[in-house]
Amino acid sequence: MTTRETVQALIGESELRYIAIEGAIGVGKTTLCQLLGSSLDAQVVLEQFEENPFLKDFYRDPERYAFQTQIFFLLTRYKQQRSLSQADLFHRFLLTDYIFEKDKIFAYLNLEDEELKLYETLVSTIEHNIVQPDLVVYLQSSVPRLMLNIKRRGRSYETSMSEEYMRDLNEAYNYYFFRYKATPLLIVNAAEIDFVGNEGQYVDLVRQIFRPNRAAVEYYNPVLKK
Repeated sequence: MTTRETVQALIGESELRYIAIEGAIGVGKTTLCQLLGSSLDAQVVLEQFEENPFLKDFYRDPERYAFQTQIFFLLTRYKQQRSLSQADLFHRFLLTDYIFEKDKIFAYLNLEDEELKLYETLVSTIEHNIVQPDLVVYLQSSVPRLMLNIKRRGRSYETSMSEEYMRDLNEAYNYYFFRYKATPLLIVNAAEIDFVGNEGQYVDLVRQIFRPNRAAVEYYNPVLKK
């Protein structure tokens, strides 16, 4: 069977519909989302980070542009997430490469006290209208692997991103998701996995995502295959 046929066979009668892929910058969440979207014939909704006009300035001068960057992300993420409440009759599955709550991870990491108070006031008025996923897949990785992935993809505005910032961000993600209880959660050790170049690892990951009778929080440490 082809990879797509194998994946289709693994789905079975799964009740999952909305799956969100999460993880720090460079972990591969968008790539996995696109792969799954192709295999599942799913509706794929990707974060529109490149539309943020403050992002390049933020990487150059974080203290000056953090608040503008954060508020733009918050409002665009909210607008995009609200559209997910409209049923798509043409797709069985919905996939996103982020959850709305991830916005807080960056806010608490980058904003100053007074900025954070204003941010929290705004968030508290809108966060109750967001549709929750049926499953969140958190791709957890190491800082060296994240930095390598960022270098490989070669986005010019990410070249100034420091390893210290990535370390702080990675720790913030771990802190958040190790305490996450809003939806079922699958934590994947993505430091060594190659779901793009290794068909066996990709299929194993899909099998874990659609495994029946899952607990509220599960951990998946891939078995590396040649």
